[in-house]
Amino acid sequence: MTTSPTIPLPPCSHAPKAWKGDSRVDTLARRKQYLTPALLTYYKEPMMVVEGHMQWLFDETGRRYLDCLGGIVTVSVGHCHPHVTAAMVEQVQTLVHSTTIYLHPNVARFGERIIKSFPADSGLEVCYFTSSGSEANELAMLMARLSTGNSEIIALRNAYHGMTNQAMGLAGLATWKQPLPQGLSVRHARCPDLLRGPWGANDPDAAAKYADEVADVIRFGTTGSVAGFIAEPIQGVGGVVEMPMGYLKAAHAHVRAAGGVCISDEVQTGFGRTGEGFWGYERHGVRPDIVTMAKSIGNGAPLAACVTTRAIAESMTKRLHFNTYGGNPVSAAAGLATLDVIESEGLQERSRRVGGRFRAGLERLMERHAIVGDVRGRGLLLGIELVEDRATMAPSGKRAAFVHERAREMGLLAGKGGLSGQVLRMAPPMCVDEHDVDFALAVLDQCLTEAASCPA
Repeated sequence: MTTSPTIPLPPCSHAPKAWKGDSRVDTLARRKQYLTPALLTYYKEPMMVVEGHMQWLFDETGRRYLDCLGGIVTVSVGHCHPHVTAAMVEQVQTLVHSTTIYLHPNVARFGERIIKSFPADSGLEVCYFTSSGSEANELAMLMARLSTGNSEIIALRNAYHGMTNQAMGLAGLATWKQPLPQGLSVRHARCPDLLRGPWGANDPDAAAKYADEVADVIRFGTTGSVAGFIAEPIQGVGGVVEMPMGYLKAAHAHVRAAGGVCISDEVQTGFGRTGEGFWGYERHGVRPDIVTMAKSIGNGAPLAACVTTRAIAESMTKRLHFNTYGGNPVSAAAGLATLDVIESEGLQERSRRVGGRFRAGLERLMERHAIVGDVRGRGLLLGIELVEDRATMAPSGKRAAFVHERAREMGLLAGKGGLSGQVLRMAPPMCVDEHDVDFALAVLDQCLTEAASCPA
């Protein structure tokens, strides 16, 4: 492995503390012995991260990396942002745990702030807090079924909505579905993929044709009455696949005609990351009945939520329901502080501006490198699809793996996605600046040059 980057990192004023804890070797040995082997690690030689500062991560040697994955699209305003950290420390010193059987101002204030982040005419009125996006999506399924009296839910192929049993059933990727019964009463419609689907970007009716696939699933794969439809405005784990304009509006109409409600999974697209709206669904001109969120909601704190109308939420009141850690006062304090920073530092606009520069640079790389088959995404949620060649457009997970590994050697941490692992995902903390983007582009340029000579 290359021991030093060939492209200088942008300057950073933060000096990491000297690491005095366990070594990487000892930590890896303990993990192998005591933690489940099912846990995923990146890189041939798993790296150990011991400190973070804004867009930067540091390993045990003090080496600095630009985090272009943001803790899997979770660190929204920066690692250890001082305002978020201070809010959490203050709450930890006062009360670490309470539950919703008691009153606490943090969770009530946070619910108010979340609801007010939606457009005034959204119709969304109440929050239910959980600890993870998987839980939030399961809760959305429950609410959809209870409120409609129907059971069947339409999800999309290539989608990912979590790893709990029912959320796994929503997944449309074989790589994320354990071989056991799951997905009861879930039906999958064709993903509206303008790159790889039967109708491409040059077809002016593509969005309507893909939405008609939802109607076909309802007609031929269900009883004709459905509980709901769930989609990400931009599929994250699936490889940064954007829903084409007009698709969600038409798909929602088909679902509502069959008695269902419409769920927008904003776990990765929410909180200003796409730049064009605080919520990813906003650019599509739709009004979902339920919105789920996690990841960026707490800048890394275990926090998620399901937001819906009061009428839909009322459907759960016929029985008891509870979440021990949902609305935890420390997590809620982190969420409130994260919203403060997003607003005060103008991070949605920064995502639009810096993300636009990032995407434009990636598009220039696509012009230079024939192994780049597509560049897509919005704001600071971007994807680069690597292919064997543009004639066949066959996905190349091997080349993506090479670039992913080589970029790490040069100080850039990225993500991977897509069924074949062929998509490099770029979703850094929203505090990144133009210098960081230029560094990332320079690293990717070199890595792509090297990858072109690798077997596809």
